[in-house]
Amino acid sequence: MHTAAMTIAGATNPVPVPRGVPERADGRVNLVGLTKDELRAALEAAGIEGKQARMRTKQLWHWIYLRGKSDFAEMTDIAKMHRELLAKLFVIARPEVTQALVSEDGTRKWLLKTDDGNEYEMVFIPDADRGTLCVSSQVGCTLNCRFCHTGTMKLVRNLTAGEIAGQIMLARDALGEWPKPGEDLTGEARMLTNIVMMGMGEPLYNFDNVKGALLLVMDETGLGLSRRRITLSTSGVVPMMQRCGEELGVNLAVSLHAVNKETRDEIVPLNKKYGIEELLQACADYPGASNARRITFEYVMLKDVNDSDEDARELVRLIKRYKLPAKVNLIPFNPWPGSNYECSHPKRIQAFSKIVFDAGISAPVRTPRGRDIMAACGQLKSASEKLSRAERDRMAAEAASAAA
Repeated sequence: MHTAAMTIAGATNPVPVPRGVPERADGRVNLVGLTKDELRAALEAAGIEGKQARMRTKQLWHWIYLRGKSDFAEMTDIAKMHRELLAKLFVIARPEVTQALVSEDGTRKWLLKTDDGNEYEMVFIPDADRGTLCVSSQVGCTLNCRFCHTGTMKLVRNLTAGEIAGQIMLARDALGEWPKPGEDLTGEARMLTNIVMMGMGEPLYNFDNVKGALLLVMDETGLGLSRRRITLSTSGVVPMMQRCGEELGVNLAVSLHAVNKETRDEIVPLNKKYGIEELLQACADYPGASNARRITFEYVMLKDVNDSDEDARELVRLIKRYKLPAKVNLIPFNPWPGSNYECSHPKRIQAFSKIVFDAGISAPVRTPRGRDIMAACGQLKSASEKLSRAERDRMAAEAASAAA
C-alpha cells in the first residue's frame, strides 16, 4: 500500500508518520466515512452512472447512517442487481472488536482492531441523564504526557474518518440504538447522547480525518448529533485550535494540568513548543466560546506536583487574566503500572476545588469511572497482545454476560 508521508509535530519535534487508508484483504472498499460526493464517485466508478448513482447514494446514506444497516441485502428499496454488485465491491464495516469489558460501575471499554492489525480503544460512560462515548483519533500517541498511560505508547498511525465514525456506529450497535422500522428517527431517547474526542491520540494532529468523521456525525441526514454535544480535547496544538472552532464549532477541552512552565514542561512536554500563555490566548480567541459554551480545562491532580493552594490561585489568576469563559474539571489521577505519580489526597483536591469555586469558576471533581477495567481518564492503552486467545474469549464472554 502506498502512503504519503505526513509530518506530525511530536512532544517537541516533528515526527514523520505514514498516512493512508489501509486496504482490506478482500479488496472491497469500506463505505463508512466517505462523504456523499465520495460515495457517489465510488458508485460511478463501479459502473452506476448519472441519476442512478445519485439516487443510490441517497439510499445508501439513509440505510448506513440512519438505520445502521451493514448488509446490502437488507436495503429493500435498492434493486437486487445493484445490491449484489454493491456486496461484491463494497463493505459497510465497523471496527473489529478484540475485547469488550464492562466495569462494576457500568462503564464499557472496547479494544478494537483496524484492518491492518493495529489496536485502539473506546469507552462508553453511562450516567443518569446522559451517556458519553470517549472516541480515539489515533493508534497510540506522540505527546508522551508523563502521567498518561496512553502516552507510553508510540504513535503508530492516524485513524481514518471511517475508523473514527465507525466507533460511534459500533457503540450504537452495542447499545441497540438504531431505530427499528416505523420508529421516529429523531424523537426516541438514546443512551448515547454525547461524544468526547478524548480517547487515544491528539485529535488536532489528525484534524482532517477527525473533521470528516465529526461532520458525518453532526449531519442531520447522517448520525444527527448536535455539535453542542460534542467536545474535542487537545493538549494544546495552538495552530489548529482556531481552525477547529471555525470549521467544526464543537466544544473545546484543553488538557492544562499545570499553571507554570516548569511543571507543564515536565508533565505535558508539548508545552515546550506551545507555552501556557500562547495556549491561553488561543483559548481566548476560540470561535464560539462564551459563558453558555465555556472552555473546559482538564486538570489531573498529582500529589505534590500541581495541587497546592498556590497552584489553585495561579489557575484562577490565569483564567481571569485572559477573560476566559471557563470551567475546570479536576481529575483524580488514575494509577497505572509503572507510573511515577500518586493521586492527590481527597482533602487536598477538595481544598483546591474550593479556592477555584470561591473565585467564581466552576471546578467540579470528576468521579473516576472504569478504573477496574483500565478505562478511566489517562489509562487507555492497548495491551491485549499480553493475553492468550482463550483468555480474551473468556473475558469477552463474561462482558457479554454482564451486559445482558
